[in-house]
Amino acid sequence: MSASAEDLRDLGPLGHLVGTWVGDKGDDVAPAEPDATVVAKSKYREEMTFAPTGRVDNHEQILYGLRYKTTAWRIGEKEPFHEELGFWMWDKADKQIMRCFMIPRGVTVLAGGTADELSTEFELTAECGSETYGICSNKFLDREFKTVRYELKFTFNEDGSFHYAEDTVLKIRNQEELFHHTDSNTMRRADG
Repeated sequence: MSASAEDLRDLGPLGHLVGTWVGDKGDDVAPAEPDATVVAKSKYREEMTFAPTGRVDNHEQILYGLRYKTTAWRIGEKEPFHEELGFWMWDKADKQIMRCFMIPRGVTVLAGGTADELSTEFELTAECGSETYGICSNKFLDREFKTVRYELKFTFNEDGSFHYAEDTVLKIRNQEELFHHTDSNTMRRADG
């Protein structure tokens, strides 16, 4: 789907994302299966697609957004190990970027942060129990692998790529220390 110059302006800093992106230098640090006391590190490749949703009116609040999909494969594997669907939203008046997404393990996240129209980097966060930018999990995950915090650091690079670094902080049952499940990758346009 192509977007007009006006559509891209309405998206603020998110306008750069419209299109398809690929990255093959992903780093994943997660609890190992089946022993969550062991740390598993893996490399991955992924594809992200972003398409404009158009204008969304919430009474006096005006949002513009992107519908997105992410799929990730461990290097050397054919089946994806991670997928997510969601939306990125831009609220120009309040200078808020929001990312709401669902992972098909039974987790939803609405993360947000402050940016302006020309921002080339920003941070989004969500906290378990927050009534605004929060996290919701199914009963099993809440009991065994509770997500207590989500952080995203996002940078548009001068070469046209972007880099992200995520930290999903987990409270794993029977472990005192919080676990930092991290993912990072640099993404480049699929067509260039």
